[in-house]
Amino acid sequence: MEDVRQLFEDRRKEIDAYLDFLADMEASARSGPPRLSGGATISVQQQRILYSGVFLHLYNLVEATVVRCVDGVTDAAISQGKWLPSDLILTLRREWVRVMARTHVELTHEHRLDSALALCGHMVDSLAVNGFKMDKGGGGNWDDAAIEGIAARLGFQLAVSKPVYSAIKRPFRDDKGAMEIVKSLRNSLAHGGISFAECGENVTVSELRDLSKRTIDYLFEVVEAFALYVNQHEFLQEDRRPVPA
Repeated sequence: MEDVRQLFEDRRKEIDAYLDFLADMEASARSGPPRLSGGATISVQQQRILYSGVFLHLYNLVEATVVRCVDGVTDAAISQGKWLPSDLILTLRREWVRVMARTHVELTHEHRLDSALALCGHMVDSLAVNGFKMDKGGGGNWDDAAIEGIAARLGFQLAVSKPVYSAIKRPFRDDKGAMEIVKSLRNSLAHGGISFAECGENVTVSELRDLSKRTIDYLFEVVEAFALYVNQHEFLQEDRRPVPA
């Protein structure tokens, strides 16, 4: 899971750098319209458009983090071809069967039979788990509730510290929590429901920093929870887990 930690840190730094830029611009605006080095001014509309970019940056971090956390679990399940389907905990085995039998996909009768035969052959021949990429659902739908849901599908209850949990659930705007508003505004921007200038209206850099901190703190604990789940082999039946050295 080190690659997930590195990706998380790299994208967190991008957000921090962007917020620093916005803070400098906002500070300049206190003494008049901010100006570029060539003398051109940055309009209020342009400032709002730039502010809206924070929601896109944050959603990028959310989706990248959770997708790679889930892939880290499935990669561990097929690691070096060591684990059989029967070694997996029931919840994860269900996900493996879903992928192998393609139960979540519309298929013709012949293709469904082919998938069922492939699954039967895998079990009869006692083959190791392979070709396993969990279906994570459509993009654009990730928030804290969805992350908790996919953790449950993987067989563990996601636990974060009480202050971080309270912060992520506390309403930020329109009675929506931090990650819920990030998801909502990102989707509204992506589907044309709101303009970038409208998205960045009536928000300050201080508020955007607060939103970012709540989101980043939560995601950091999510990464660590997934890493612990993988490192302790909690995706395996208890009697199949390697004994710590």
